Amino acid sequence: MAVLGHTDLKVGTLIELDGVPYRVTDYAHKAMGRGGAVVQVKIKNLQTGNILEKSFRTADKINSAEVIRSNVQLLYREDDNFVLMDNQTFDQDTVPVKILGDQAKYVAEGATIQILRFAGNVIGMEMPNAVLLAVTRTEPGAKGDTATTALKPATLETGAEIMVPLFINEGDKIKVNTLSGDYLERAK
Repeated sequence: MAVLGHTDLKVGTLIELDGVPYRVTDYAHKAMGRGGAVVQVKIKNLQTGNILEKSFRTADKINSAEVIRSNVQLLYREDDNFVLMDNQTFDQDTVPVKILGDQAKYVAEGATIQILRFAGNVIGMEMPNAVLLAVTRTEPGAKGDTATTALKPATLETGAEIMVPLFINEGDKIKVNTLSGDYLERAK
């Protein structure tokens, strides 16, 4: 298990506190005069989803979380679960969508994602910040609606709903930001 210093705590870093894995979601470095520096972080419990605020001093040693990453393919959705297949071993896991986080709504069937395991349990996933998805339902676009910034609702192949420009039609492939859920561009 690697030991981190307080300066190693950047956004996205995985750490372990009391046997529980956390991801750093916010980071602030504060100089305290003669008292030394303090790092204040917000960390997300990767098992429960709870957010904590914690401070670390210069002398504090923090354990990095021993997380195993593996590439899996989404075979299909079953109620509020994903059925995933490991690309190396072909083992299948049924994972609740809530464990995978908000980005799960942008995972299309057949897509490959990277899951994170801690102590043998799936605790989350990592995927690209942008993905290509097909629009399955939206109002038809009108000629000449390419120059305005007006938006309309659209349903994607994953069932997620986002706002898209007026010129987007059903069947179009679009690039979506998986962090914010924003439309980025129409696929070329």
